[in-house]
Amino acid sequence: MVKAFIFGKFLPFHKGHKAMIKFALTKCDFLTVLVCCSDKENIPATTRQNWIEKTFETESKIEIKSYHYLESELPNTSESSQKVSKVWSAKFKGLFPDYDLVITSEEYGNYVASFMKIKHIAFDIPKQLFPISASAIRKDIFTNWRFLPDSVKPDFVIKVVVLGTESTGKTTLTEQLAKYFNCSSVKEAGRNLIVNSNSFEFDDLHLVAAEHTNRIDKAVLEQSPLIIIDTDIHITKSYANFTFNKTLDVESDIYSSNKADLYLYLNNDVKYVQDGTRLSEHDRNLLDISHRQTLNEHNIDFVEINGDWEQRFKRALKEIELIIKKSKQGHNQVRQT
Repeated sequence: MVKAFIFGKFLPFHKGHKAMIKFALTKCDFLTVLVCCSDKENIPATTRQNWIEKTFETESKIEIKSYHYLESELPNTSESSQKVSKVWSAKFKGLFPDYDLVITSEEYGNYVASFMKIKHIAFDIPKQLFPISASAIRKDIFTNWRFLPDSVKPDFVIKVVVLGTESTGKTTLTEQLAKYFNCSSVKEAGRNLIVNSNSFEFDDLHLVAAEHTNRIDKAVLEQSPLIIIDTDIHITKSYANFTFNKTLDVESDIYSSNKADLYLYLNNDVKYVQDGTRLSEHDRNLLDISHRQTLNEHNIDFVEINGDWEQRFKRALKEIELIIKKSKQGHNQVRQT
């Protein structure tokens, strides 16, 4: 029985890693993927393990393990150094005393195998099959989004939600922003499932919550790390309280999918337009109060957007650009091995 192992930080796990693991599975009877996690990194080993486990959930001859270490005790570097490889090889020998094979996409794999007295099989060291690295992804998540497996995308996506009462331009602004950033968008499910805001049943709101969440989950897997979302679960809950004086109970995974990085709330200081399906102007203003109360009850901080249509668009752009910049800085804080 040939036993092999792969090691790395997987910050983040990307399609190059995925291809290497698939390759390794063809070279052994049992494979261990070791996630090396230092005390200075900001993505937990459990998260990284979960990425790989989800990707290979149907594969029976693989296990994903983590190894926690202190950077003050073990070198945190990806350089191909005999000195560094010797230190790590001693640790690997203790973890894998009866393994036959190590598989890497780096030159230091030869050093590790030599010190452990096992075989090394290299996979795409020139990075020709997948010209990508974890550091490149962290540096520019937008350009390199296509290199992330579906299991990783939910942890790196940037969600922006456009909120507000009726006739405040949520749909229009969502479409404008998605076009400007060339990114994914999620349309409000309620507009499809509830034809008229003056006539619907309480149970319809459960359908809206489920469908809207499904749309968000699908958008996460599309070709952009930025998603502009028209409305969210808090607005659906507000409708329940406002219309039926009842609380809409939803499962935790719905809240998780709806959770955003930025909430833009459109003030009702624009001209009201009745399209025949909306509440009266008086009631839509009362609904605005309900929305704000619901957001406050759920501790949702939002950015107030007001003014004319051009002013709203420019303010929204500014806030989204700030959250993108903040996100990029956060990705760059993650260290590489």
